[in-house]
Amino acid sequence: MRWRELILAMALAGCAGSGTNGRPPALAGQAFGPDAARDVRTLVLVLHGDGDGLVPADFAQATHRIADAIPDTRAVALLRPGYRDSAGNQSPGERGGMGGDSYTADRIAAVADSILRWRKRYPQARTVLVGQSGGAAMAAVVAGLRPGLVDGIVLAGCPCMLPEWRKYRARRGGGDFARPVTSFDPLMTVGGVAPQTRVTLLVGADDAETPQRFSRAYAEALALRGIATDYHVLPGRGHDLLADGDLIDAVRRIAAAPGTAPMRNAMVTP
Repeated sequence: MRWRELILAMALAGCAGSGTNGRPPALAGQAFGPDAARDVRTLVLVLHGDGDGLVPADFAQATHRIADAIPDTRAVALLRPGYRDSAGNQSPGERGGMGGDSYTADRIAAVADSILRWRKRYPQARTVLVGQSGGAAMAAVVAGLRPGLVDGIVLAGCPCMLPEWRKYRARRGGGDFARPVTSFDPLMTVGGVAPQTRVTLLVGADDAETPQRFSRAYAEALALRGIATDYHVLPGRGHDLLADGDLIDAVRRIAAAPGTAPMRNAMVTP
């Protein structure tokens, strides 16, 4: 996507959540941990990966574990547009496919609008956005198109170089990765990430779906901007990291970090 087109799309994403008929319905999901605003110090919103429409129960279970592991945390298993879960919750909107075509302006706006609603409910809480796989791509784009909406992001198995990742998946066969899409490329939105944002990227050393190179370039681009960035390759791990202890630790570190000026030197470790 060319920069002029990107700027226009950013403007559209920024206003898609409002209009003469009011804001669209909030995305559905399950929330865990304390409910009263006075008891919540950290708000964690979790985005699942791409799928066939039904989000497995272990997504909510992994989110519940985050709430249990970090004191004073409200954790929300947020259903992306068009997805449903086994508990009967369903988010409005169209789902999109599994070929990297879901990270569009309207869906990004729907996610960002729901995050804003949660933030208004817990205005004193530090907000961390967590994404797995396609959810990580969406989280990265949200951070780039809505600077300052969240205090930190944790990206697990991110296809953060979208065109290159789609070519890689097309060569492997299966899925609809060859046709053109209008999705945002997370790497192209790095310039919009707020300087004070803290970012952690995790990738399994054995991840064949989104190998290390597709998140490392994004981490390096953030580091070049001086944004506090940690990049970790996890030995012996594959693609799904939502229930991993290292992911919970990453959320805990961002939740505990003071809301100060951006670090001058960011870390991108092997």
